[in-house]
Amino acid sequence: MASETLLGFDFGTKSIGVAVGQQLTGTARALAALKAQDGTPDWNLIERLLKEWQPDYVVVGLPLNMDGSEQELTARARKFANRLHGRFGVRVELQDERLSTVEARAGLFERGGYRALQKGAVDSQSAVIILEDWFDTH
Repeated sequence: MASETLLGFDFGTKSIGVAVGQQLTGTARALAALKAQDGTPDWNLIERLLKEWQPDYVVVGLPLNMDGSEQELTARARKFANRLHGRFGVRVELQDERLSTVEARAGLFERGGYRALQKGAVDSQSAVIILEDWFDTH
């Protein structure tokens, strides 16, 4: 199996968590969270990340309700994924992200208490969980 590099995104309207992962090891690590204006990131920063990491593809978390139905944020995350593909020609996969934020908060709290629960840290850790879940299912 080739050692593929993936970038994971946890889409949000104010912050977009980012993680980088390796298919070979099935592990990911958090990168900085990107600020967003009503769901629109600084596309130049995303372009820089893509150039720096040269991912084989990108995984975007798909926020769904607990029963699997879609919500307003689901459509916005899909739109973000489509824009990533359209702007940069990168292959994009969607990954169900139910409970990733809850899991991220629990893990960060375990390691660092309330101080570890900064929004950017939670979003980036959520991106790690999204990528690792993707590795587990592929």
